[in-house]
Amino acid sequence: MADAKGGPNVYSIAAHRGFADALVAGLVPRYADDELGLARLTLLLPSARARRTVSEAFIRHAGESGRAGLLMPRMAVVGDLDLDEALGPLLDPLGASDIPPAIDPQRRMFALARLIAEEMGDEAPKGATLLRLARETGATMDRLLVEDVGPEKLVDEKVVDIFPDLSKHWQDSIRLFANVQAKWLAWLNAEGMLDAAARRNRLFDKARHAWKAQPPATPIVAAGVTSAAPALAKLLRVVSELPEGAVILPDFDLTMDEGVWDELGRAGAAPTPGDTVFAREDAVTHPQYHLKLLLNRMGVAREEVQPWHRKGMTAAPPERSHAISALFLPPESSKVWVDLPSEKRRLSGVRIMEATNPEEEAQAIALLVREALAEPERRVAVVTPDRPLARRVVHHLARWNIVADDSAGRPLSHTAAGRAFLLAAEVMADCARAVPLMALLGHPLVDGGMERGAWLRRLRRLERALRGPRLASGLEPAQAEVARLAEKWPEMAEWWAPAEAQLTPLVERDRDTPESLADLIDTLAASAEALCGEKLWAQEDGRTLAAFVEEFRLHAREAGFETAPRDVGQVLADAMEERAVRPPYGGHARVQVLGLLEARMNRADLVICAGLNEGIWPARGSIDALLAPPVLRTLGVPGGDFRIGLSAHDLAGAMGAPEVVLSRSQRDEGGPAIPSRFLLRVQALLSDLLPRHEEQAAIALARAMTRAEPAPEYPRPMPKPSADQRDVDISATALDRLLGDPYQFFAQKIMGLSDLDALDADPNPLWQGNIAHAILERWHIARRTDPAARIAPIMEEVLDEENADPLVRGLWQPRLLKALEWIEETVGNYTDREVLAVEAKGSMHVEDVFVHGRADRIDRLEDGTLAIIDYKTRKPPSAGQVEQGYALQLGILGLIAQDGGFEGLTGDPGGYEYWSLGRAKDDNPHGFGYVDVPLKTGNKRSGLEPEEFLPRTREKLRLAIGKYIKGTDPFTARENPDYPAYDTYDQLMRLEEWLPRQADEEDRA
Repeated sequence: MADAKGGPNVYSIAAHRGFADALVAGLVPRYADDELGLARLTLLLPSARARRTVSEAFIRHAGESGRAGLLMPRMAVVGDLDLDEALGPLLDPLGASDIPPAIDPQRRMFALARLIAEEMGDEAPKGATLLRLARETGATMDRLLVEDVGPEKLVDEKVVDIFPDLSKHWQDSIRLFANVQAKWLAWLNAEGMLDAAARRNRLFDKARHAWKAQPPATPIVAAGVTSAAPALAKLLRVVSELPEGAVILPDFDLTMDEGVWDELGRAGAAPTPGDTVFAREDAVTHPQYHLKLLLNRMGVAREEVQPWHRKGMTAAPPERSHAISALFLPPESSKVWVDLPSEKRRLSGVRIMEATNPEEEAQAIALLVREALAEPERRVAVVTPDRPLARRVVHHLARWNIVADDSAGRPLSHTAAGRAFLLAAEVMADCARAVPLMALLGHPLVDGGMERGAWLRRLRRLERALRGPRLASGLEPAQAEVARLAEKWPEMAEWWAPAEAQLTPLVERDRDTPESLADLIDTLAASAEALCGEKLWAQEDGRTLAAFVEEFRLHAREAGFETAPRDVGQVLADAMEERAVRPPYGGHARVQVLGLLEARMNRADLVICAGLNEGIWPARGSIDALLAPPVLRTLGVPGGDFRIGLSAHDLAGAMGAPEVVLSRSQRDEGGPAIPSRFLLRVQALLSDLLPRHEEQAAIALARAMTRAEPAPEYPRPMPKPSADQRDVDISATALDRLLGDPYQFFAQKIMGLSDLDALDADPNPLWQGNIAHAILERWHIARRTDPAARIAPIMEEVLDEENADPLVRGLWQPRLLKALEWIEETVGNYTDREVLAVEAKGSMHVEDVFVHGRADRIDRLEDGTLAIIDYKTRKPPSAGQVEQGYALQLGILGLIAQDGGFEGLTGDPGGYEYWSLGRAKDDNPHGFGYVDVPLKTGNKRSGLEPEEFLPRTREKLRLAIGKYIKGTDPFTARENPDYPAYDTYDQLMRLEEWLPRQADEEDRA
């Protein structure tokens, strides 16, 4: 392969040829030895994934050529920082002791956090925010070091002085970064270590000098390496000049016009005086830009790159490369599309699939994969940067027992073991609030060493008991509920005791007092292991978690890093998000689900490029959080849009496959999605050549799989229970529902259905009313023996017993106290009436139906009659609602009193009052609390006269009994639309399905 002229040996494998297979097809005849095969050859590959891809290509080639066996070449990995991969032993031999070791990334993060805290002083953030800033600082450092820009350059050139017009935010950020870098260099020198990126550069330089001084006796070929890092580019230049060396680039466009090549920009070439290395007008988003940058840094002219004439088994027609080249033309050059002949823009074999949403897209992709696998030896690759979409595809394929591993992996925090560990951290951070506590105890790995079903049965009882308004933090609310449940189920106490012992270390600390992060992690690991057992560490995610825990706490302890327990969950979540858990590659041999980094150099017969929406492919261009774009350009560092060009190159390479499907969804979780700029270019280029069916068959099948037979129109519910089922009692509060919305009465009383409160729910009126009633009941009872009893201490006692959340108490308790003090003052000043009973239960029979109720308070008025009083935490029913028959609770209680249904109380009812705890309507000095009579009294112009109240209530009660309890009328849903009903049973009655239709019919009538 040596160039006769002595120039560099640089080759390009066109996109349509299939890089890995074409590479092998060319290497075997050139380097194979009859005895040693390819054992003398050394391949420099970009990543471990690329090494596996090339190995598979060698195996396919051997099978295709009928070879019994083949000694494969030595494959050395250049390593990819984005994949957290180290250099292979060829470039980082054990004997390279003259180059200091690289600092561990976790240790560097904690050391940077300490330096940032020292530099910022009292303004320094704490906990997770400080570590996040340290992580961003490290990422910016790596970005500079990869470009061979040392931290000292930022300090020496005084970048802040170069850009005096930058905003104060950027100037402060640059100054902080520069000062931290100066301290960082001194600390690294004292420790005798290097940043990983800086050490890579030194190793590249060491190999370059060694190979240049004494070329290796065996051939070295760099294949698929496209990183334009200066140190690596210089090494590739040396490799290209070795006697039997070569550099083979993927998808480098040799057919591009010279004018188009010039339009890409300077691409790192030497700037003119006063200009920056990377100009604003550089076409950094073009897929060939980073290759031009690489060639410029290698010192190789475009004319020196030679075509690779071999092709692989998965090659596409040559016209494909011409069309791909035209597809990604820069803006000015793309004007030629108008006159471009069809053969130059034809993308035969490339199809577009557009789904409605990501779920439909994933299902359609799975169908395409299944269809392709029906053909023997046909290989399929699904390439997407959208990890949720990839996981959806994997799950859909599992329906047909097709195991497809997502080689890009999942963040550790999304795995079962990682989530269990994080839930333990959330319990610590939130001090055992109900939601994280139940989530942890219900996690699939948690069983406390007992049979899983038994564990869950006990847990469900506790969860049911804890549902409702937000409770105070700590284990006390759960302890109180377990003690109550244990009276009925003694095994609850036996179950809770070990669980409580394992949870106590997580909550027996002040959430706001900083502690050693390492000690907190020790506590979390011990508690999580006690709850989960060895299952926590057993699988692939568990082993990754174990390694993470060991490394993280080791360096946290070494750095002496402290954080408050309330921040530990976020600290660990941020760190675990960056740790990927990759499968052990045990899936289907002909299916691959790949991320963009993993897909490079890969090729299959069918490639599905999924998630082609803007913001996903390509990802949104990012701006460095610490260094402004002009600063990066001055330092010679490509901007954030550089990665868009890499994404475009990934797509260009994938589109070289024989069959390609470009897939997107019209909507995502946030709403309508914008098509990728790459996809829009495909549609614009193909124009009239674009296939009109656009993979509609797969979309139609995906929709058919979830489409049910058209359901008949749901009628308005009118259940008709039997006479035995109708034989129920009526409470004072139920008559309103029975008359206003009979279906609600049916669902609640006859069916026995009620909705469950959520965990940590916001306080609802029912809970507030129960609290207020409990306080007032205790206060009235206390006044019987101590007329001077105060209501405030009783309120504190009740709220303590309820384990009410401090925030809820802080917001609601002051206004509640003002209303209660108004009641205390009003009742204490009575001279013309007497409190006879509180929370009095009464009942009567009407037409053999048991009618019952509870009066919040009954007073004896001055004329000897009884006043029926009901407490309300909010606005009470109006006189108009009472007149319409929708609020007859006081009337039922009055009928019971009239019937002598309250034990020990005699007399006719003479007053009906609602005592509201809401904001006062009059000159109440407390500001809260007022009395309202729901009848036509005083200046009211509507409502029932007091003497009409009980007869009207009795009439309505007999009507309801006659129609629904003793009669056969259906319990019609929303029979009276004006009834102010709760929405508890709206879903059960499928209200939104029939109500609009019912309204239309009534309008037409």
